[in-house]
Amino acid sequence: MSDDIADTGVKDKVESATLTLDFNVQAIEGVTLAGPPGIMERDLMSPYVWQEPDGRFGLLVRAVPRPGGQAGGDPADTGVIWGGWSDDGRHFVMLDAPSIAAGPGEHDAGGVEDPTVLRHDDGSYVVYYTGVRADRAHGELSYAAGPSIDRLEKSGVVLASSKSEGNTKEATVERTVDGRWRLFYEYAADEASRVGLAIGQGEVGPWEEQPTPFMPREASWDDWHLSTGPLLTDDPDMPVMFYNGATRDARWRIGWIAFDRDCRTVVARGIEPLVTPPPVDDRTATDIAFAASVVVDRGAVWLYYSLEDRRLARARIRRS
Repeated sequence: MSDDIADTGVKDKVESATLTLDFNVQAIEGVTLAGPPGIMERDLMSPYVWQEPDGRFGLLVRAVPRPGGQAGGDPADTGVIWGGWSDDGRHFVMLDAPSIAAGPGEHDAGGVEDPTVLRHDDGSYVVYYTGVRADRAHGELSYAAGPSIDRLEKSGVVLASSKSEGNTKEATVERTVDGRWRLFYEYAADEASRVGLAIGQGEVGPWEEQPTPFMPREASWDDWHLSTGPLLTDDPDMPVMFYNGATRDARWRIGWIAFDRDCRTVVARGIEPLVTPPPVDDRTATDIAFAASVVVDRGAVWLYYSLEDRRLARARIRRS
């Protein structure tokens, strides 16, 4: 994979009665990994990147067995979560072994997916992830915790599925102004993916369900599926989520939606996708761009995402 994917002038703009938002994707770059065969022989998805106080960039990524390939593990798993570090946020050196692997518990015996990292001030971590059952028919939002990303211990389910909300996954977590916790997540309902919202007293709940934050739009690129994306909170009065949306045939793109301070009211939403997968010649490639994390580094906003469910990229985004 080439390090440089593209330079782009993509712009998405929407106006409301009270404000004008203008997003520009200024450049797109490939994100590369170096590590043991166990990860280099897998496809890569869901790159969660964060920045440490010393300036280093951390990464947890879902590493998925390639069809017919040797992945250094159970070829039937839906993924392991692997950690690594970088000085520039683009080239990562990975650990010798996965940070979170499937099993032995039943709730994640089929695989682990979709990492989201919460770093405490003392340097310890909570990692939210999707645990997939052995039959792959059911997943639930789970979590692990530990003093470092190579010493995480599983702690159970953080948000269970229900009769109306199945396959809870894809956490986005933040502290509210009143000291509680806000959890966005993806769930399955009516043969589609949706975004849910819950408020909790602690970082792992218990959670109180809130009204659905936003819904698909008719005759649009996001008219069927929605999935949680990262929050940009450099303007605390107007947080922006880079969410994932798709048509019924699962052609995923990345869009944006802006909320009020409490994330209870939508104040603006981009009409067109902000990030669209580039054309590919490989017929086996999936038509997917899927956002996972956002980092603000020295004034630059970097959105990290996966392409084709197998490679990683980041986009530099400007908001005015």
